[in-house]
Amino acid sequence: MYAMLRTSLLIGAVAVAAWGSARADIYKYVDGSGNVYFTDTPLKGSRYQLEWHREARKLVRESDRRNIAARGRVITGKSVAMGKSQAQRRSTYNDLVHANARRYGLSPALLHAVIRAESAYNPSAVSRAGAQGLMQLMPGTAARYGVKDSFNPVENVRGGAAYLRFLLDMFDQDVKLALAGYNAGEGAVLKHGRQIPPYAETQAYVRKVLQYYSAERPSTLAMSVR
Repeated sequence: MYAMLRTSLLIGAVAVAAWGSARADIYKYVDGSGNVYFTDTPLKGSRYQLEWHREARKLVRESDRRNIAARGRVITGKSVAMGKSQAQRRSTYNDLVHANARRYGLSPALLHAVIRAESAYNPSAVSRAGAQGLMQLMPGTAARYGVKDSFNPVENVRGGAAYLRFLLDMFDQDVKLALAGYNAGEGAVLKHGRQIPPYAETQAYVRKVLQYYSAERPSTLAMSVR
């Protein structure tokens, strides 16, 4: 998207306390902007996507196992596996992604990675900055690429793919710089000497998309942000 999005982790005091309770459950939700919410009470509204629901006692046991594994140096990295619901949403748009990847000479894996990071495949997602749809197009970017309805997946993915193609061409096919431009705007990348801008949100965004990109292409080593 043309403006930066912020990804936040909000853990309420009640939810934290529930970790020590054998009776309370923990729910993890993600909204269309990528914000993560942990709570002991189900959240209402279509903006929240349930990632998982577990009993607190099970979470404590899992936490203990992770701590033991960490001491044994067997943890290799953060998992990027999709939940069942997100995988189902992904399959809904797979043909659309591949069609636009062919149209604009993009890797379908990269296009999937951007959509996953931007909206988690939620076509109704709206960010606090006003970005909309699957690829979180700002109104100006949507108009720039002839997108009249950003909540229409066909228009949205076409516009987002066209913008991503433009950014890759501008930055000599450098995927990291193109992603930084997608998040912060190409002007920010140019302003900082064709480098990833020193914005925490943008750098985290580039890492996230590259992580998803690598997961889409398991035989390829993940690129890192320098």
